[in-house]
Amino acid sequence: MIPLSIADIAEITGGNLDCVSDPDQRVTGFIEFDSRKVTKGGLFLALPGARVDGHDYAEKAIEQGAVAVLAARPVGVPAVVVKPQGRVTGDAANADIYAHDEDGSAAAVVQALSDIAREVTRRLTAEQGLDIVGVTGSAGKTSTKDLLATIFRAEGDTVAPPGSFNNEVGLPYTALRCDEHTRFLVAEMSARGIGHIRHLTTITAPTVGVVLNVGTAHLGEFGSRENIAQAKGELVEALPSAAEGGVAVLNADDPFVAGMAPRTSAKVVYYSANKPPASDAQYYASDIQLDDVARPSFVLHAPGTDPLPVKLQVFGKHQVSNALAAAAAAIESGMDPQVVANALSGHQNASEHRMDVRTRRDGVTTIDDSYNANPDSMHAAIAALAYTSAARPDARAIAVLGEMGELGGEAVAAHRALGEVLSKYHVDHLVAVGDNDNMRAMVEAAQARGINTTISPDVDAAAAAVEDIIRVAPAGIEDWTGREAKDVVLIKSSNAQRLWRVAEQLNRR
Repeated sequence: MIPLSIADIAEITGGNLDCVSDPDQRVTGFIEFDSRKVTKGGLFLALPGARVDGHDYAEKAIEQGAVAVLAARPVGVPAVVVKPQGRVTGDAANADIYAHDEDGSAAAVVQALSDIAREVTRRLTAEQGLDIVGVTGSAGKTSTKDLLATIFRAEGDTVAPPGSFNNEVGLPYTALRCDEHTRFLVAEMSARGIGHIRHLTTITAPTVGVVLNVGTAHLGEFGSRENIAQAKGELVEALPSAAEGGVAVLNADDPFVAGMAPRTSAKVVYYSANKPPASDAQYYASDIQLDDVARPSFVLHAPGTDPLPVKLQVFGKHQVSNALAAAAAAIESGMDPQVVANALSGHQNASEHRMDVRTRRDGVTTIDDSYNANPDSMHAAIAALAYTSAARPDARAIAVLGEMGELGGEAVAAHRALGEVLSKYHVDHLVAVGDNDNMRAMVEAAQARGINTTISPDVDAAAAAVEDIIRVAPAGIEDWTGREAKDVVLIKSSNAQRLWRVAEQLNRR
């Protein structure tokens, strides 16, 4: 963060100083909401939560080296105190941070955090030429954000969120990692309702906006794909005009996304992973091929340059579309296409539990994609599982699947449809983790299509079930020692299911 005095922070947030002997003392470190991560010169965010109230850790944060605390009430140590705003209602109330915020203390602290991030990024944009690229979509945001970060780091200092820091806390927290040396900020933006992305764009105002897709993630909260499209399109509405350098990067393969073009005065460019490319796509891929663990290679076509070969180190054919989106955003930001292609080819998976592919000594390969799940990302991950197993003689495709969250009234039907997807890709075994209406619908659909199915009540049972499958010889193979098949195991669910622990157990063995 750029250095700010305690008095500056009070002015930016509208807060009052309490127990501050030197208002000119400067915050030179990061803002942290975990007191254990506070470093010398930092600012501690006293964020009230469902189980822990950050105000109770204010003194510890000062002892750790924090200059002051940003709080909603006096805490007996140097602090900028902001006034509670009242209980949050409406769509925003769905956020965990507001669930138990009876007096609006959390809302006040989060608003203050946003105010600081807004001012810092405004100054850096005006004075240092900081470029802000916003990314949204129903699936692929984190993968694309990671690709963009790799590309931009080839050009200059870049800040991008760790994991999926993409909401009203994570986005400003990430933005405040920027300083006078930062050249690019990659801002991942999510939404639980209409108006959320519009709010995020007021905190970090992007010049380039990337919209990946409009799927069925969060369908239970939005009610329809049309509403999801309305929310995602708020990113392109917030962009400056083409004359002011605004660029909207839209997925030509998704009609909901392509249809957002009239909603912006920015320059509009399209990308397409289809062959032949969707009409009007300036950025597209040809000669897409997958290696034996489903890592794609392709030829990148971009305006004003010769076709460029790209060989990705991440897994799944769906990553081609993400790479095209990242390439388009970077080239439109002024980067050399050859540098972009080289950076894409050198990119390594950066976020945990996102298509993390590992092969054990016995030849069994695990695909840990357990961070999150929705119908679209499930389909893509199962396709990667099928391709990887098909490339190995006698290997079996084993899907360890948990529940997909936030699908509302469509949940049972969406889980039942996974049985059809598993059958389409000839998955051999389903290990279903959990027992509720959604999981029973998935199991019944899979069994009806002849897929071998195991129901596991928890993570330990699921890992044991996979090991049992691996130890048994595939049909038609005699004198099998348990190592020849080199089975492939996909582990995927919504993050709340914590199925990454299955991957950890399998990889340890």
